[in-house]
Amino acid sequence: MDQARLQHILDTASSKRFLVMGDLMLDEFVWGNVARISPEAPVPVVEVQSESSYPGGAANVARNLRGFASSVTILGVVGPDTSGEKLTLLLKKEGISVDGLFTEPSVPTIVKTRIIAQRQQVVRVDREQRSIAGSSRSDILARAQSLVSQADAVLIEDYGKGFLDQRLADAVLLAAQENETIVTFDPNPKNPLACPGIAAIKPNRSEAFAAAGIPLTPPVYPVEADSSLLNVGIHLLNHWNVGALIITLSEQGMILFRKDHPPYHTPTRAREISDVSGAGDTSISLYTLGITGGATPEEAAEMANHAAGIVVGKLGTATCSRSELEESFREQFSS
Repeated sequence: MDQARLQHILDTASSKRFLVMGDLMLDEFVWGNVARISPEAPVPVVEVQSESSYPGGAANVARNLRGFASSVTILGVVGPDTSGEKLTLLLKKEGISVDGLFTEPSVPTIVKTRIIAQRQQVVRVDREQRSIAGSSRSDILARAQSLVSQADAVLIEDYGKGFLDQRLADAVLLAAQENETIVTFDPNPKNPLACPGIAAIKPNRSEAFAAAGIPLTPPVYPVEADSSLLNVGIHLLNHWNVGALIITLSEQGMILFRKDHPPYHTPTRAREISDVSGAGDTSISLYTLGITGGATPEEAAEMANHAAGIVVGKLGTATCSRSELEESFREQFSS
């Protein structure tokens, strides 16, 4: 894919309408330095220098898309708390529509707090409740069907925290089929959902093996010689009955499976890895953006791989900008 083709895909996708649905989170980062060990226990003492917060989970997917498209809407729930208020404000600040955002009185907002010292994560603290009460389910279903009818593409992001269930997935898929809306899915093995006929599913390597019920094996080099991975890919492609299966492979890049096509491997474009937080969110975001903009699955996989390579070089829940993506492709063409 040359520079002109990339520009065409990005220009086309920029005017499309995207709906992102799934488990919403607030990602908090506490930044500091370690100068001593605590006298109370053999643990480092982090002297805090600054703190920051970002949309996390499915909200980070929406944030990734917003850098490339003007119309992005979120569908999910937050709690009636200060974290929910902060997440809502962050989404609005990013220009993401909160028309699908619900406040669930009985469920607190999911918060993940990472403490970083000298560019290394010291510890992560999670505050979450994994079940979503049913009081607002009928409202969520109705809103989902309405929002899907207005979207060109729907991205379902499952972190296994309880927002997504089969009833909601079925309603979304039916509305998408009626409106010829593209659907992609980032699954979670702990919450197996059937989404037959959608455009693409993107698990990572360990999730793919878990979903296939096959024991995880160490990576093989080259990827094309990894018989276990290839078997998992072919099995899931047929089992899930989807247009494309993308398995992200960390430092090995990603591999794309399609029926009647040979597996397509694209190696990582990362120069350095500082933080893998949210890299999977970026991958599914850019793949969805690509195919919605008219890219082939292989072209979309290249876009996703370049973007993921950019964000892992940044600390925190990072995103990739259009200019960064274009520069990454330019560097590849010139090398």
